[in-house]
Amino acid sequence: MAELGALFSLMPDQNPSLALGLLLLVCVVSAFISAVTGGAGGILMFAALNVVIPLRALVPIHGAVQLMNNLARVVYVREHIRWDQCIPFFIGCTLGSAAMTLGLAKLDWQQLPLVLLAGLIFYTVFKPKKLPEIRLKPRNFFWVGIATGTLGIVAGAVDPLLAAFFVRKDMTPKEIVANKSVMQAWCHALKVPAFIYLGFAFSDHLGLILLLTVAAIIGTRIGIALLNRINSELFFHLMRAALLIAGGRIVYQLFAV
Repeated sequence: MAELGALFSLMPDQNPSLALGLLLLVCVVSAFISAVTGGAGGILMFAALNVVIPLRALVPIHGAVQLMNNLARVVYVREHIRWDQCIPFFIGCTLGSAAMTLGLAKLDWQQLPLVLLAGLIFYTVFKPKKLPEIRLKPRNFFWVGIATGTLGIVAGAVDPLLAAFFVRKDMTPKEIVANKSVMQAWCHALKVPAFIYLGFAFSDHLGLILLLTVAAIIGTRIGIALLNRINSELFFHLMRAALLIAGGRIVYQLFAV
């Protein structure tokens, strides 16, 4: 656990134990939100961890925690996975992640995908009822995979991007949570070899990753229990609210640069 001392040396005016406790609480809450609404929990966790973890280490650490968190969520809703959507996504995500890892991350264009993502989120949340939902055919999730794999290497949290394609009433809440969780798990799994290739040592941060993972799994279990008790209409209201929070965070991030 020696890495925790180095981590919290970034916060000299605060109690390291208190800071760690707050981070663990945030992980529980963010995982709970993701399990109940299908989105926004990942970006909440990312924003909170960014208070004490430098961005260079944050993306791989957050990815490792979210990988285990999403896999835990999949265990509870695995019978609702739609593989006709997931397999094209896996292919596209792998290609996008590989391309970014092999050199595109050196380009200074990180704000462009964030602008596009914010636009997509606000369209999904505020579109008039006469405008159609975004209902992609299963094979077109390949292109969502390309975007998610590319964005995931530089931006970390990918749940707002995926959530915009799952605010659709032709799928049940459990189908939405199951498919988003599988897709996010795949995207975060790709970060492990990607960041090892880029020189990041996960072993140096293993203690922190394990603590945050346990907290996230606790939040997921609580959220899944509540998911079994809410109706579809409430689910979509909560999902739009979660997307709105994520979109606001992205806008703040763009103007804060």
